[in-house]
Amino acid sequence: MLVPVRRALRSLVSGLLPVLLLAGAFTVTGTAPAGAAIEDFAHYQPEERCSPKAKPGAAAVDWSNDATTKAGRKRVKAFLKDVLAEDHRERPAAKARRMGIMYIIWNDQMYAAWRGFEPTDYLSSSCKRKKKCSKTLRHRDHVHISLSRQGGFGNTSFYEGRVVKKKK
Repeated sequence: MLVPVRRALRSLVSGLLPVLLLAGAFTVTGTAPAGAAIEDFAHYQPEERCSPKAKPGAAAVDWSNDATTKAGRKRVKAFLKDVLAEDHRERPAAKARRMGIMYIIWNDQMYAAWRGFEPTDYLSSSCKRKKKCSKTLRHRDHVHISLSRQGGFGNTSFYEGRVVKKKK
């Protein structure tokens, strides 16, 4: 009975905690003990096949924010500064790595883990030119956060307090 309860709780936490963090409900300073190992930067993990049933855990987070307003830009700037900051051991993007963030798209920019979260210009594959592209496809009305499979399932040090070894 305890295993299904843990799975349900992990699913709830992995889906809800990032939303609360992103919404500014609270700031998390990290759950891993000092000196603990940290996840590598996530690699791109595309969908491998389509399944008619939803799987447990979070797949992505979209957080409404308007890039044309000062308040929207300020909120997202604070979030990016927080999640991409070095930790006390000077490890870059520590919180993003611990959460299992694969990439963030906002306001025509993509912050990809496999590029060290350095911002690069982004244009949706659905758009030929930025001018003709909608604000949603340009991610100017929301922040899109994609999680690695480990992050989506809540199997990272952010949720567990320890780095989970990958199964081979």
